[in-house]
Amino acid sequence: MTVIRQQDFIESIEDALQYISYYHPLDFIQALEQAYHKEQNQAAKDAIAQILINSRMSAEGHRPICQDTGIVTCFVKIGMDVQWDKTDLTVQQMVDEGTRRAYLNPDNPLRASIVADPAGARKNTKDNTPSVVHIDLVAGHHVEVMIAAKGGGSENKTKMAMLNPSDSIVDWVLETLPKMGAGWCPPGMLGIGIGGTAEKAAVLAKEALMEPVDIQELIAKGAETADEKLRLELYEKVNKLGIGAQGLGGLTTVVDVKINSVPTHAASLPVVMIPNCAATRHLHFHLDGSGPADIKPPKLEDWPQVTWELGSKVRRVNLDTITPADVQSWQAGETVLLSGKMLTGRDAAHKRIADMLNKGEGLPEGVDLRNRFIYYVGPVDAVRDEVVGPAGPTTATRMDKFTEMMLSQTGLLGMIGKSERGDLTVESIKKHKAVYLMAVGGAAYLVSKAIKKSRVVAFADLGMEAIYEFEVEDMPVTVAVDSNGNNVHKQGPAIWKANIAELDAKLKAK
Repeated sequence: MTVIRQQDFIESIEDALQYISYYHPLDFIQALEQAYHKEQNQAAKDAIAQILINSRMSAEGHRPICQDTGIVTCFVKIGMDVQWDKTDLTVQQMVDEGTRRAYLNPDNPLRASIVADPAGARKNTKDNTPSVVHIDLVAGHHVEVMIAAKGGGSENKTKMAMLNPSDSIVDWVLETLPKMGAGWCPPGMLGIGIGGTAEKAAVLAKEALMEPVDIQELIAKGAETADEKLRLELYEKVNKLGIGAQGLGGLTTVVDVKINSVPTHAASLPVVMIPNCAATRHLHFHLDGSGPADIKPPKLEDWPQVTWELGSKVRRVNLDTITPADVQSWQAGETVLLSGKMLTGRDAAHKRIADMLNKGEGLPEGVDLRNRFIYYVGPVDAVRDEVVGPAGPTTATRMDKFTEMMLSQTGLLGMIGKSERGDLTVESIKKHKAVYLMAVGGAAYLVSKAIKKSRVVAFADLGMEAIYEFEVEDMPVTVAVDSNGNNVHKQGPAIWKANIAELDAKLKAK
């Protein structure tokens, strides 16, 4: 009988969550490096470069890879021969205590994103608890833990289908994935759960994302099972969609496809697909009664040395003097370096602004959006000499429902976020001669270094969703939708899907 100390378990959870906040899994980074060297679309290559540079900076600075430090998901497999030294806390409570300590760590505070009463007040719990815990009793005399911090942008793209037994899983994935947009921050991984019941398939898909990146090894050895054959087929065909890094078009959309399957009812074929983003974060450890998990830091020399050159065609912009006429010369796809003052605001702030305008109250005191830009972001709290913690973009499509209001009633000139905008929003941007700029998701620590001053100007009670004023210097963005409605997230993948098909045709003709 192995005795596991409650304190060792809690300490291990805390250490693991701190660790994964700033260390990517090395196998994922190596896969991204391969994708970087292979990529032919310069915009996608630049995006991957920023992700890799950000990863090294986070590893060196022990600060979060992404401002969205995730919802904690923990798989705990407890051996039947295990005994706990104390039983005053449940496993759920122990995981939550470790989570609480990790997210409130004063040296590296992590963003608390969990809200209680999700269908009502949606009040932040302030410590990122409760976590999502899956518990299995298994044979053996130790405790196995797989823990992840899953960002909302990728989690929100989860898709489920109850297919007919004769339906093609490949066809469903290839039809569904392009509709998911780029809010899951590709390049990443796909976890696919097949079988059981609907809820079982979802758990299988999430657990699959905890597995190592090994698709290249599978390609080398060849598929032996139906699941392995499916992995290889999906890996090839998904990347031929041309979605590419950040949805800009390119050769790599996924670095691996993971599949877990279990038996199911003869009448059923439940399938769930969950993507992992470019801020993939998970860790696997065991407890055997000898103390807390021995989590060794990786060797930083194993991180690739990637540089990112801006080139000569960069447009430098002063946000403090910009006019509506200025943005009309910007073209979709070009790189812009922003300097000056911008405001921030995301879901909760937009909803509150909408409520105020609907009541005829106007904007909150200190918030003037005329000819200004708003950045969709919820930053991590600053530490030590930081102006702000990691502050990468959030998914812009969530603000689509507010965009016409913001452009027509506030005088807003432009927006900054990640991923694509909906068709109606693009039309609104075109109508108002505004612009939408894209910052790279998964490069939050790198982006934060361009922010030189930060202060809260409204809605302080919303915490990370408050309205801030940032003063930035040379913040790199891409014109994703220009004032004429040209849209890189439509054009890029279409071009690269055609390019990949042409390359395939040439190879087959040889």
